Amino acid sequence: MKKRESLRKSVWTIISLVTLFLIWYLGSRNEELGRLMPDPVEVLKFIAAGFVAPIGKKLLWEHILWSLSRVLIGYVLACIVGILLGFAASWFKVGEAVIRPFYLLLRSIPSLAWIPLAILWFGIGEKSKYFIIFITAVMIIMTNVMDGVKAVSPELLGVARMLGTKEKQLFVRVVLPCAVPQIFNGLQVAVGSAWAAVLAAEMVRSSEGVGWIILAGQSSMNMVQIFAGIVVIGMIGLLLALLIRAAERRLCAWNVRGK
Repeated sequence: MKKRESLRKSVWTIISLVTLFLIWYLGSRNEELGRLMPDPVEVLKFIAAGFVAPIGKKLLWEHILWSLSRVLIGYVLACIVGILLGFAASWFKVGEAVIRPFYLLLRSIPSLAWIPLAILWFGIGEKSKYFIIFITAVMIIMTNVMDGVKAVSPELLGVARMLGTKEKQLFVRVVLPCAVPQIFNGLQVAVGSAWAAVLAAEMVRSSEGVGWIILAGQSSMNMVQIFAGIVVIGMIGLLLALLIRAAERRLCAWNVRGK
């Protein structure tokens, strides 16, 4: 039954992707829409050619590795800080009083708004890029950690306390397992946002990366290159989200969402 359901989902995913491709292709054939979007076949050819012929000074896979390395560093730091601060702000009263005001202040600031400060604080090197990716992901992770902890049933906590469970054990045995699915949801959303933030991060004087490919295409008015960069970012973002989803299924098999 599960295999059949999984197969059905895969089929619908393929159908939706093919439908999107056909709509894009037909749109590019239209005289008016063709000025706004290139032929998807040409975009796919550009992507394929990028693996054997350099785009700028590097091959496409090298650009992808540069962007992935930036995302990985910023995302891992965001996971560590976001999870720790999220638990501190939602489980400890002092933590909530200290951390939550800063969280509410910072969470609505978009990634692009941090670029000038990132340059002033860290210069135009890699550290500024890591910071932009980090600040994008950390707020999403904190939000989901706090929501996961707050969603734990007060009745469940009360019963655990009545049974003599100490606060440390209560957190490890009750709160953490209940919050894990929501945390994974945040990690999945955050990895997509972190990957999307590569574009903003690589606006800070970069000569490599998928975001640079898009910006270079904009400078040369090359619509095919711009769309190729967008497609690569979208596909790799999807793959990263699927990896987090697979990890959730393995680690949260006891939970309905994780099955």
